[in-house]
Amino acid sequence: MALYGECGFDSTTVADIAERAGLTERTFFRHFPDKREVLFDGAGLLQELLVTTVADAPESLSPLDAVGAGLYAVGEMLQERREFSRQRQAIIAASAELRERELIKLASLSAALADTVRRRGVPEPDASLTAEAGIAVFRIAFERWVQETNGRELPELMRDSLDHLRAVTSET
Repeated sequence: MALYGECGFDSTTVADIAERAGLTERTFFRHFPDKREVLFDGAGLLQELLVTTVADAPESLSPLDAVGAGLYAVGEMLQERREFSRQRQAIIAASAELRERELIKLASLSAALADTVRRRGVPEPDASLTAEAGIAVFRIAFERWVQETNGRELPELMRDSLDHLRAVTSET
């Protein structure tokens, strides 16, 4: 992260990262397929927490409320990493290649979430719409969280964004 911040993503090489970490390039590649994945490490854990929480949510919850439960769990997990998240987002925002990679990761997360919602008995297109809405809530809340300076917590911003979604979709 420090190297990306100092030199920029494009100018930082795997050799630079390995040297700074006191590793060989070969060791680096045992952990990451490329230098982009350093910024997306943990995406699998985030996805696992989200889908497990949604899958385990009480059946009495609506599909959107079950997704909300998953989002709040993810928000709790990320809350302790606010400064890291700010640095990471600044690096991603400065690179078209990384913004594209982030969108791909979010699409994968949405697909996994839609699959989980379908397993809860929600038919298509409702399952996919619910998953996409959940990812939109995540993105909006996360952006607000990394940009805000008033200290509001991510789970609070997730709830706030979900409430706004409910408000705009209940309008006639």
